[in-house]
Amino acid sequence: MTHTSTAAGVSQRAHNNTIPPVMRLKRPHVLIKSFQRLFDKNEFSLQTFNLFPLPIEIFAPDGTTIFVNSAFLELHRIPDADMILGKYNLLNDPVCNDQMGLRETIERAFRGEEVLIPDFRVPIQDVIDRGIIKEKPFESAIMEVYLSPIMDKGKIIFVLCVFVVKSIFCGKPEVAKAKEYLDLNWRGKFEPHTTAKSLNMSVAQLYNLFKKHIGMTPGEYHKICKIEHIKEKLADKSLTVEEAFRACGEDSKGQIARVFKKITGLSPARWRKQIALR
Repeated sequence: MTHTSTAAGVSQRAHNNTIPPVMRLKRPHVLIKSFQRLFDKNEFSLQTFNLFPLPIEIFAPDGTTIFVNSAFLELHRIPDADMILGKYNLLNDPVCNDQMGLRETIERAFRGEEVLIPDFRVPIQDVIDRGIIKEKPFESAIMEVYLSPIMDKGKIIFVLCVFVVKSIFCGKPEVAKAKEYLDLNWRGKFEPHTTAKSLNMSVAQLYNLFKKHIGMTPGEYHKICKIEHIKEKLADKSLTVEEAFRACGEDSKGQIARVFKKITGLSPARWRKQIALR
């Protein structure tokens, strides 16, 4: 669970968010592979993970949590790691496996495969229901979750779970719910009536909510979400500009390219060149 997108940053400033800042990692799989190399060289220690601002959870081969780092505890405001260690089992979690439909994905990691869950909605209410925390540290959060087995001589020693925060919301629950909806539905065209209906409010209420609490219209927020995803694809040097836009369901010659330049101040091609120089 790490740093946030621009759209999420707007949410944090608007609600004076006190969630601790965490880094946004462009390629978490590179970090995971570095841990595997440390293990192979016998230079590995679980306490190594406390050096990283990324929230990390480690599971035994049977799914039981055996380690969480400081960033994980801080983000969730869990006072003591002993409230989780040896007591939580990912493979037996009915919320993640059944309610969220992730059983097959999770089991693949415990069979030796690296997997990515791109839009994981943190079940924070379940954490409260299990008595781990008393109050929500945030209203909602969307994560990228990387599950990677660490191997020794062909056998799984443990499964490493790295969380990357895509967006995190505090403040009024209805604002958090509306922002979360647009964050998860960024790919398509913004449809105010469909959005309002899904949130059980009128279009007027939707626009008033965004203008009052976020300082922009829902359509503008949706564009920012889309641009952030395009930026992520443009940062991938293996993709052309056209392919980066296409991966986000857009045409690099279309209107969204003009929106990109309006928001960033640069054309997509110039933005990519600037990023490469950093």
